[in-house]
Amino acid sequence: MSERRLPPVTQIGMASLALIVAAGIYLSAHLPNHVSLGPAIALLGASALLLAGNLAALARVHGFPWRRFFEIARWALVAYAIIAGMIEYAFLRNHLSGGPLVVLTLSLVVFAVHVPVLIGFTVARYQES
Repeated sequence: MSERRLPPVTQIGMASLALIVAAGIYLSAHLPNHVSLGPAIALLGASALLLAGNLAALARVHGFPWRRFFEIARWALVAYAIIAGMIEYAFLRNHLSGGPLVVLTLSLVVFAVHVPVLIGFTVARYQES
């Protein structure tokens, strides 16, 4: 198998997920009291930028096995959308509302997209062309 030059998708993805987890921990530690959303929004924004950069870097790879990537990532996306939906249900069931709900929901979206990207990338990177 010839060695391809690939961007650091896994490393950037893990950094993005770490930022999302930090934002969730920050918000959860202060609930149900009033919480300042500034740090959580900054962490969410940084994570979303890493996700966008990761997708852009991956899109520029020539000869990447996209068919295998989408075959794997599609089913992982279904699974993680269900997981994110169950977590969102728990937020709503616990009467979370307003800004914290919006930030946590957007964090779940980043989580539910980035993990399938990582899974699809991990499988597709070893696919021979």
